[in-house]
Amino acid sequence: MRQKFIENGYEIVEFEKKADIYVINTCTVTNMSDRKSRQIIRRVKDNNKSAILAVTGCYAQVAKDELDKIEDIDIVLGNNEKKDIIKYVENFTNKKENIVADIMKEKCITEFEVAAYTEKTRAVIKIQDGCDRFCSYCIIPYARGRVRSRSIKDIVNEIIEISKQGIKEVVITGIHIASYGKDFKEDIGLIDLLKEINKIEGIKRIRLGSIEPTLIDEKFIKELVKLEKICDHFHLSLQSGCDETLKRMNRRYTTKEFENCTNLIKNNYPNVALTTDIIVGFPGETDKEFLKTYQYLDKINFYKMHIFKYSPRKGTKAASMENQIDGNLKETRSNKLIELSNKNQEEQNEKYIGKELEVLFEEQEGEYIKGHTTNYIMVYVKTDDRSIENAIKKVKITGIQGENLIGSLNPLFLK
Repeated sequence: MRQKFIENGYEIVEFEKKADIYVINTCTVTNMSDRKSRQIIRRVKDNNKSAILAVTGCYAQVAKDELDKIEDIDIVLGNNEKKDIIKYVENFTNKKENIVADIMKEKCITEFEVAAYTEKTRAVIKIQDGCDRFCSYCIIPYARGRVRSRSIKDIVNEIIEISKQGIKEVVITGIHIASYGKDFKEDIGLIDLLKEINKIEGIKRIRLGSIEPTLIDEKFIKELVKLEKICDHFHLSLQSGCDETLKRMNRRYTTKEFENCTNLIKNNYPNVALTTDIIVGFPGETDKEFLKTYQYLDKINFYKMHIFKYSPRKGTKAASMENQIDGNLKETRSNKLIELSNKNQEEQNEKYIGKELEVLFEEQEGEYIKGHTTNYIMVYVKTDDRSIENAIKKVKITGIQGENLIGSLNPLFLK
């Protein structure tokens, strides 16, 4: 949306400054997200009472009637309508507009949604939207709709253009990328797309965003390992290490199936970094269930875990479940898992000391230049040589600083 405004001759200013148009792109993943969105909305017109205020995004999609009651809002747009935000803003006639279509009826991904977010060294490529999983704690299917996939041709053409800009890495992302292609008539899946991306000249790395563990089976991994540009970092969304909790979450796999998935990956990618998401304090999570999760996570030995305290989300099945967990207990459990995650990361970082790793350098930070390895570990090298930005170089790891690695340059560039 920002880019659309710039292309149409608008000047972008800092949020706290006076502007003629304000756009709030909301999140709705938790009730806290909704509250923060409302707080920001109410602050906007303190800067300029006559400004046009447009609210869009996921909260707008699922709570259009609620937002309609907030007097300061001029335009409410759903996720599909925000691609036309310039039109709605320029045609605004001081009469409140609420344009939110039923996203569950959408069958095609909208053109606006496919624009890549490009950084200096990598581009984030959205390959699909929507989710059909309906986990009991999640509002996202109602905010983003059913699975809608972009064509392989469109994605490949976009990445070819990106590669011409000198971008070396693409991150494949979406709401549920494991579902890519399920809405096509043809038998096409994520692996078919990755094979085509792997052929594109100039792209050196293909990084997968969060993936569903059920995607990884022997057939998939056998094909994936043939693609030399695939990065050895996999973010597998687990959520709990206890089968009883997983069942209440409607996650559709068992801890045994998840473990088989991680073993397949480890056997094929020896330096892999596995990361995950965990929810603590899900309704009904007993001390025994939490202990099962802790022990399971200790066994899997993830490189890093993102720990979230369960937050009830209005409109989801889990919000009305019995045995909601006390906030203090959630905090205690969260801290225990964070400690485990930090220990795992520290121990795994130590094994890289003295080894040589390939690093794609991104930007200068003080007297260091930093970049990521293929398995997404941040490496800092002390140098003022800005010419190595967006270059892949071999680095000998000499130490650890916090969560990151410290290294020294090998003069050999990798082609």
